[in-house]
Amino acid sequence: MAGSHISQIEAVIRRTDRLISQGMKTSATFTRCRLAIFLTGLLGTVTLYKLDWYHSGNLALGAFLTIFVTVAAYHTRVETGIHRLRQWKQIKLAHLARMALDWAAIAPKPGEGPKSHPYAADLDLFGMHSLTHLLDTTVSDRGRERLQSWLLVQPPSPSHWHARQSLVKELAPRSLFRDRLALEAKLTGDQEINGRRLAAVLEHPIGLPRLDTILAVQSVLALATIGLASASMLGLLPGYWMFSFAVYALIYFMTDQGEELLEHAVGLHHETERLATVLGYIERHVGRRDSALACVWTNLIGEASPTLHLNRAARTLHAISIKAHPLVHLAVNALCPWDLWFTRQLIHTQRDIKHALPLWLDCLAEIEAASALATFAYLHPDYTWPTPFIATGEQNGTPPALNADRLGHPLLPAKTRMANDVHLKGLGSIHLITGSNMSGKSTFLRTIGINLCLAQAGAPVCADSFEWTWSRMACCIRVDDSLDAGLSFFYAEVKRLKAILDATQERTLPPVLFLIDEIFKGTNNRERLIGSRAYITALSQGQGFGLVSTHDLELADLETAVPGLTNAHFQETVSAGTLEFDYRLRPGPCPTTNALRIMELEGLPISQAPNIRQNNPHG
Repeated sequence: MAGSHISQIEAVIRRTDRLISQGMKTSATFTRCRLAIFLTGLLGTVTLYKLDWYHSGNLALGAFLTIFVTVAAYHTRVETGIHRLRQWKQIKLAHLARMALDWAAIAPKPGEGPKSHPYAADLDLFGMHSLTHLLDTTVSDRGRERLQSWLLVQPPSPSHWHARQSLVKELAPRSLFRDRLALEAKLTGDQEINGRRLAAVLEHPIGLPRLDTILAVQSVLALATIGLASASMLGLLPGYWMFSFAVYALIYFMTDQGEELLEHAVGLHHETERLATVLGYIERHVGRRDSALACVWTNLIGEASPTLHLNRAARTLHAISIKAHPLVHLAVNALCPWDLWFTRQLIHTQRDIKHALPLWLDCLAEIEAASALATFAYLHPDYTWPTPFIATGEQNGTPPALNADRLGHPLLPAKTRMANDVHLKGLGSIHLITGSNMSGKSTFLRTIGINLCLAQAGAPVCADSFEWTWSRMACCIRVDDSLDAGLSFFYAEVKRLKAILDATQERTLPPVLFLIDEIFKGTNNRERLIGSRAYITALSQGQGFGLVSTHDLELADLETAVPGLTNAHFQETVSAGTLEFDYRLRPGPCPTTNALRIMELEGLPISQAPNIRQNNPHG
């Protein structure tokens, strides 16, 4: 199925290339026509004037100008169409890059992940070659933040999750709607829409008392000045206009014209116009009333049309933006109370949409985030939609569980990733994963974590089937020491493990799915073994279930002491003097080790004492 989508996208790109090529030829023809019209008009008009045929020359000049302007207008339309096609092609190329995991061709979005989060860094949710790098097709800052919150704040309430997944499922086949939404945003600017700045201006109170009175006085003085100046120019009156203008100027410089707010509003009309364009597109394509998209739109927007209000606000903000040109701004305000008039208009705009704007931005963010996950679903038709268990925790006698068949890592190429099954059932259920270096333990833990993250965000997962109980996820996979905080690697690891254990003691919340890689790897063998036994035993008694990986094969004996613990392993084979890994999860403890073999293959000296035997599980 993925191959058919690739073929469809490639066909669209080829068709777009043909249209761009035709447009370029048409544009070149218009360019030659404009040059020919200009030269012909210039030569013909000058010739007629030289022959003293001034009337004919004026007619010719008017005719050639009309023809030139008409051709230029059509030329502009052709260039606009070419630009639109190029943006459309870039959107489709980005889809192909997402399917092929061609990271260099996927434009990264701004923003960093949270510093202290239970799993964001462990699962590669942020940064280059990350999950958000792959998923994020949003066009506004609110949309980007909403998508990130769906990945970071888990689990959601069941009602929110079902509404979210319904919207994602509905948008998944509507590729034209999703791509056109991105196109409309791109055509209005390359940067993401910044709704926060617009909201700040609309929420800023304007402290200009007696505005209507001052505006009325300034309007009368401006009209009086214009009338007196006109009479003075006609010689009907002396220069009385200077007195009315002096009073007008004095009031202007003594009155606060809302300068602070107007400074913040300069240039903001572009953002407002872009927001109006994107919301207007959604409004026109909401569809039938019983759809999930229409439900989101109606619940957050209501019957009001944000497009009309935002276009009116854009005109007001555009007029205010004249402050960006100081000389023009001063000249206009010398003729009329421009700033006062549009400050009054801005107050009316604030009153009309100040309370509605957050809802509009929230609606756009919801649709953007759902569209990003829908694009992910569309580009990966072989992925499956996860199914949550109805009961949470031990309610109604149903234990928490996670059952997945052929689970794979979505950030690994389809040709190289290996799929494995995972089945966890009941509180205290723990898979103890042993295995050789580089055998796939860490990747397997991340595979489970990132797919659970996708499932609880409302997206499909890289698996043949996926059923799970709502869970709080907590990981200790990637641990970094912190020089700023004065933490050693081991102490940072201990703090992470303590946070996971504390989370499992909270019995009123959903269970914790913990993923712990190389437990206590920051200390010596003897203390690591003692601490690991005690810690895993404590984990098995809490409100959680999950996986723990280790190099300590002695911990496999916990299977007899901890009722919910099950051993599983990854292993390698040696072929032609090299190590080979199949990355398949097998039951039982790992029968081999490979550290000495890796050192030997890389040319490092090894001292093999009589009691050390490579490939001995207890060596």
